[in-house]
Amino acid sequence: MKLLVIRHAPAEDREIFASTGEPDEARPLTDYGRKKMRKAAQGLNAVMPYVDLLATSPLTRCVETAQIISDAYSGLEILEAPVLAPGHTPEKVTAWLKTQKKHGVIAIVGHEPDLGRVVSWLLTGRKKPILDFKKGSACLLDFSDTASTKIAHGKARLIWMLHPAQLRALRARG
Repeated sequence: MKLLVIRHAPAEDREIFASTGEPDEARPLTDYGRKKMRKAAQGLNAVMPYVDLLATSPLTRCVETAQIISDAYSGLEILEAPVLAPGHTPEKVTAWLKTQKKHGVIAIVGHEPDLGRVVSWLLTGRKKPILDFKKGSACLLDFSDTASTKIAHGKARLIWMLHPAQLRALRARG
């Protein structure tokens, strides 16, 4: 199995949005964030042309990011996964991933610092983030080189990590 990990695109400023009285869970992407993510999603598609499952945190900014990614993949169905919301442990995300291992390529859209902890956990068995997930960044992990293709902490292999500008540049070449 391969795991494509994507941080949501730039969202409205937290403090300014709070003044609307709406909960942070409803905070949407900015127009700028949508525009940049559309280009980055095309770059994602160029480097990773096939995804079996697209799962997202249920928070608005992630759902909107997932929709942009879905569009780049010709309308890939989106699954809202509560385990991808902020505050869930790497162990809980790993347990959820194990229930999805029938899929060859899973893409998840989530938040920092949780994504960094999950990726570090899967790569090293430690929760301290080792990669810098800027908004709109993505990385690809692979579990197929492990002896048992087991989805567990310390069993993943990093294939690549790309920041948004790099993804947009890949789009320009495609």
